[in-house]
Amino acid sequence: MDANAAAESSRLRGKGRPRTSETAIPSLIEILNLIRTERASTRQELEREAELGRAVVADRLQLLSDLNLVDESELGHATGGRAPRLVKFSARRGLILLATLDQMSIGVGVSDLSGNLLTQHHEAANLTAPVAQLADRLTSLFNWCLERQVTPTAPWGISLSVPGTVPSGRDDAFMTTTPPVLPAWEDFPLVETLTRQFGVPVWIRSSVETMAMGELHAGAGHGLRSMLFVKVGRRIGAGIVCDGQLYRGAQGAAGLIGALPVVSDGVTGTLDVMAGSDMIEREGRAAAESGRSPVLADLLRRGAEITSIEVSQAAQIGDPAASAILSKSGHLIGQVVATLANALNPEIIVLSGTLVQTNDNLLAGIRETVYGASHPLVTRDLRIICSQMGSSAGLVGAARVASEALFSPSFLKDWILHGKPNMHPGFVAYHGPADKAEPPPPNHLPPSDPGRIAP
Repeated sequence: MDANAAAESSRLRGKGRPRTSETAIPSLIEILNLIRTERASTRQELEREAELGRAVVADRLQLLSDLNLVDESELGHATGGRAPRLVKFSARRGLILLATLDQMSIGVGVSDLSGNLLTQHHEAANLTAPVAQLADRLTSLFNWCLERQVTPTAPWGISLSVPGTVPSGRDDAFMTTTPPVLPAWEDFPLVETLTRQFGVPVWIRSSVETMAMGELHAGAGHGLRSMLFVKVGRRIGAGIVCDGQLYRGAQGAAGLIGALPVVSDGVTGTLDVMAGSDMIEREGRAAAESGRSPVLADLLRRGAEITSIEVSQAAQIGDPAASAILSKSGHLIGQVVATLANALNPEIIVLSGTLVQTNDNLLAGIRETVYGASHPLVTRDLRIICSQMGSSAGLVGAARVASEALFSPSFLKDWILHGKPNMHPGFVAYHGPADKAEPPPPNHLPPSDPGRIAP
């Protein structure tokens, strides 16, 4: 801690109160996280949950209030005596910038420090374009999102959701280099560029992980301790929630179920190849060319492209060949999901992806196979449903990734007395001293993309 920071910390401790030393940081962290996670909302509850004395709780709350991390201005309901003051986390003390990158779209947003989504915007994009262009667009959209906030507030972190698997960095509190999750990223310092532009830590997770996190905290999995999230598309992946926590595996590669072998009509292949959207498109085109699918054959004659979406739509209106293709995919996915269900015994299985959310045949095939191939105890109370969160799931999950990282005890202990995470010694050593720039000037983006979805 430099001289200026030490002086500021000393001032914040106040006069006539017990000195908050380095040894008091664990209790300070515990109290903040009890308030942040809403496990305690009054001083009495904090004393009980943290098993700390009244004077210690009062001292820690005063310091947290001086740091603008908590607020006690609101009164609760009286229960026979004086109404207690409510202790609330100052979730708007900072903002988290969010982005979901898909093969054909970009979603950006802003959340508060509790992970509540405040602003979101979606537009068409092409991830095969030069990554420098993507970085420029993200920077512009982030600035635009910040400008839209009613109260100018500085960002505290950036969280990205990407299509590829993100290696686990258990020893790193935040990203310091751009991981090789996409081929085009290998020669461009995307993480380093965003860190330099905004002066805050960056985190990256796979889209399956962030969508699972979003579903767990704000969707069908809210309040549950175990959940299996399955995303169906060109690639098929799973997010595994055990005891209320997302399980990432030793290398961050948990849930790569698309690489598992399955057998169909005597042919063995991976689940991605045998049941993903590429298979549906391939077999749909063959059904159109052979005439087995009247609906798809008619589309082909009119010059339309046969994709998995056309096959799904044909199945929805009763085309037998298209229905059989979707059913086949559902049964193969169901085989793998049933194995996971037997191993993990989840409370709920949530299915996501355009195909499974818009096609009853695919959903029915998965349900039929899972319920038929799983142990009765596993399926007794098991629900298998489609996600209702849509494109918001990835943004909400990305927000949770960043908020949990910012306030994890191992990271929080080194910045809590400074009041902001960009004063963390490890981040200062990586990025340099945090500047005190105000939020960016007004930016009237987004200007261009006809495929965008308005915020």
